[in-house]
Amino acid sequence: MPDWLRRLVSLRPALLVVAFAAALVLLPSSQAFAQGGDPASLVQAFGGKKSFEDTEATIRALAATGDPAVAPALQALADGNLYYEKDGGRVVIGEGRGASLAARDPLTGEALGERPKAALEKVRVKNSIRTLVAEAMGALTLGSADPAARLASATALFERASPDQIDMLDAAIAREDDPRVDAALAEARAGAVLKSDRPAPERVAAVATLEARGDRAALNMLRSAAGDADPTVAAAAQKGAAAVEGTIALWGHAQTVWYGLSLGSVLLLAAIGLAITFGVMGVINMAHGEMVMLGAYTTFVVQQAMRDHAPEWLDWSLAVALPLAFLVSGLVGLVMERGIIRFLYGRPLETLLATFGVSLILQQAIRMIFGPTNREVSNPSWMSGSFDIGQMAVTWNRLWIIVFALAVFAALLFVLNRTSAGLKMRAVTQNRRMAAAMGIRTPMVDALTFALGSGIAGMAGVALSQVDNVSPDLGQGYIIDSFMVVVFGGVGNLWGTLVGAFSLGIVNKLLEPYAGAVLGKIVVLVLIILFIQKRPRGLFALKGRFVDA
Repeated sequence: MPDWLRRLVSLRPALLVVAFAAALVLLPSSQAFAQGGDPASLVQAFGGKKSFEDTEATIRALAATGDPAVAPALQALADGNLYYEKDGGRVVIGEGRGASLAARDPLTGEALGERPKAALEKVRVKNSIRTLVAEAMGALTLGSADPAARLASATALFERASPDQIDMLDAAIAREDDPRVDAALAEARAGAVLKSDRPAPERVAAVATLEARGDRAALNMLRSAAGDADPTVAAAAQKGAAAVEGTIALWGHAQTVWYGLSLGSVLLLAAIGLAITFGVMGVINMAHGEMVMLGAYTTFVVQQAMRDHAPEWLDWSLAVALPLAFLVSGLVGLVMERGIIRFLYGRPLETLLATFGVSLILQQAIRMIFGPTNREVSNPSWMSGSFDIGQMAVTWNRLWIIVFALAVFAALLFVLNRTSAGLKMRAVTQNRRMAAAMGIRTPMVDALTFALGSGIAGMAGVALSQVDNVSPDLGQGYIIDSFMVVVFGGVGNLWGTLVGAFSLGIVNKLLEPYAGAVLGKIVVLVLIILFIQKRPRGLFALKGRFVDA
């Protein structure tokens, strides 16, 4: 026997051991490769008693197909809902509880009927497999034709940035043509690079990308990078974190101002009707809050009727409720003025007591009709949800209330300045005796003015029903603030009411983080008291002989 053959025979046991070890290492990838990249065959490769390494190799192979149809199978695997039949090994998605499961095809979602739970075996998973599934799902959606899906995937990859994602993100960036998605991919890549051992200049560039992003997630990454072993990267990360903190603080102030404007619009709606009645007649109407409450309950009644008889028109319930609330509250105000208040002009304390009694009567009447508990008034679809401006969240219902408040203000200005009735109201406001001498029927002006102010309060109740609880006590939360707005802005002056409402709303929200809601209101009240010591007629005092007297 030749020497080389004798040596080969002597080494045979060692060669067998090496070959067996290589087979163990390459088996998972070879099994996945043997499926030929076909999603249906790859999904079925989950069947049988496989090792975790086999499962991970199959997940990678499915991700490499780029076929979104495999996403349900991967998600079911992560959720623990992927099974294979003990007899036959077919892989299915099983859902439900009890002795049987509803089976579905893992690719098509086709219902396969009930399967006894005892006949199925769950595909085993662990945390590392769930993480791998999440990465595979991200890779799949990055290749989606829908930009929104790619954007969601890029955002998810940013949240769990890992150095393993860099190559995948580079490939996605190279083929991306949507600017928003491209920017999100660049941010996800920056987060991954910052956690990697890439060269320092590349990590410093990643710091700049995260600094430009400027939100709290970027701040957390930069703070982690501030302890980097490379002093250049650490210094850049510290500087970037400080810049992001400043950006977040600015957006926080902007959010506070937005909350103040939102509160101001509510105060404007609640106070604008009071500014008319208080300014024209000098009546301290303590039942003004109940006019707001009547408008809110009118909205509730309209929505209930639509739910019962025309649910398809429910989104238009506010358009129906607005004129009805104006009529209901205006009619109640007209009855109050003709039945009680016209006998008490010139006696402010008596009007205060009388209207306070009316407010209690109205509250009790509502409790008897609708009950003492809160009533649900839903938001139409076009007033639901929110959107972001930078790092500031803007809710649609608050935005529409601001628009509505400004529209009511503009309409009221038009009525007062461009109509005959408005001219008479202004004349009575400035000099009641002179207006009467000129032939203006001041009692009729008083009645119509009080009805107008009450009707506007009812419209305010429609808006407030979208942001506050509809209950018999709804108006009580706004009556004091309404008087504060009217006195601060100038009695009877609409522009003063506008400026006063938004000013008090913003000041309230600026004080709340430091003093709390209750103490903040007390501080605002003290500031108003100090202010009217210097300007007793408010920001915008009315002019006229009677007013100046």
